[in-house]
Parts: sequence; C-alpha cells; structure tokens
Amino acid sequence: MTPRKGRLVSVANQLPAIVGLVVLWMLLWGSFSWLNFVTGTGVAVLVSVSFYLVPVQLSNRVNPWFVLTYLVRLIIDIVRASVQVAGLALSPRLVTSNAILAVHLRTRSDLILTWTAVSTSIVPGSIVVDIDREHSTLYLHVLNVHSAAGIERFRRTVLETERRIIRAVGSRQDLERLRGVTPPTPDDSTTTKGQTP
Repeated sequence: MTPRKGRLVSVANQLPAIVGLVVLWMLLWGSFSWLNFVTGTGVAVLVSVSFYLVPVQLSNRVNPWFVLTYLVRLIIDIVRASVQVAGLALSPRLVTSNAILAVHLRTRSDLILTWTAVSTSIVPGSIVVDIDREHSTLYLHVLNVHSAAGIERFRRTVLETERRIIRAVGSRQDLERLRGVTPPTPDDSTTTKGQTP
C-alpha cells in the first residue's frame, strides 16, 4: 500500500468518529447552525488528530434478524439477572460465592470484543474487570457462583453473547471462525474463587 493510499484509508477509518463527534458537539450546544457545524468539525478533527486511536475496522455486514435477536436476548438477560440480584440483595441470609474468571473469545475484532464486554457488563451480576486485547480474553467478576458447573455455565453464556454479536455484525472471518472452532475447554479458562460475607 502506498503512503498516499494508507493516509486515505486512515482518514476513511476515522470518518465515523469525526461525524459522531460533530453530531455530539451540535447536540451539546442545542442548536444546528452553520457556526456550530464548522466549529464542531474543527474540534472533531483536532481531537481525532491529537488523541489518535487505532481505527476500528468495521465489517460492513449487518444482519437485521440477528441484530434483533441479540437485542431481545440482551433485554431478557438484563431483566432476569436484575430479578436474581434483587433477590440476593433482599435475602436475609446473604452468603455468596463470587468468582473471577477468564473467557477466551473467538473473535479477533476489537469492536466485537468491546461489544461483548459491554453486553456482559450491563447484565447485573457480572462485570468485566480486565481485557487482554492481544489474546481476545475477558476477565470477569461474577456474582453468586457456587460450583465449577456454574462457572462453566457463565463462561458459555459469554461465548453465546459473542456468537450472537458476530452473527449480527461480525466479519466473514469471524463467522468462519465461529463455525470452525469449538468453544475452548474449561481448562482454557483461568478461574479463581473467593468467599464474600
């Protein structure tokens, strides 16, 4: 790739972020004027150049049916987990066994990795505490896990969330990886447990 072509690709990759920042700027000012548009564009370009991030590679593939499936299942998971956590909090004898576990994802996309982390964290009872981007691994704190079977069940839940996201917006490479790779065995996930009062 020539340097000129590389710069054009870089600008194209940053364009969604710049457009998003311009829209955010105009929403924050509360008016859609040419002055706000021009200053918002200037600020967005300045921020994008000054605080350069690795460009997010979009797959350019969206499956509306699987997007809907992902969203519906996410809402169901949030409601179900909210009831379970509320039950734990209101229990007169609260004794929980929590776990920190590592889940190795199949994707190599930063975007899918981030969406999986966010989708898992917004469901009550679990939160991502660290991400190993190089190895596509999420480290999670999970509430109320009492056995190895419970740990494995949660690990499979995270992999299922990743699978739904890949089917909705993942790249063709991620789809092929999803079809051709079986989920890692429990030995692949580092797990530690700790009692909390």
